[in-house]
Amino acid sequence: MDIQIITRDGAPEYAVLPWDQYQALLKAAGQQQPRVASSPAAPIAADRDLHPLAALRGLREAKGLAIEALARTVGISPSYLGLIESGERQPDAAIRRSLAWELGVAGWREES
Repeated sequence: MDIQIITRDGAPEYAVLPWDQYQALLKAAGQQQPRVASSPAAPIAADRDLHPLAALRGLREAKGLAIEALARTVGISPSYLGLIESGERQPDAAIRRSLAWELGVAGWREES
């Protein structure tokens, strides 16, 4: 399996895996597979049960933003943004607020 582990304070918090592997796990567990919106233009909302940074790359790409452009706008380096997207670094509250503002995700602004 190709799993990305996202940690917080040094402890594993989320596991991200390819969709087909997720579907296979659901099938093996005897659970119904969730439905996916058919429209690629459907708005992306932050789920309060899922740490929004886990979806940062997808949100950025859905808005058509290059990593360099978003990093420059937020005031960080593209390499640091890449580390945030991969889960290797946790940004401070100011960077999270800037990312939330630029990506239009209100739920991130309440986090500290």
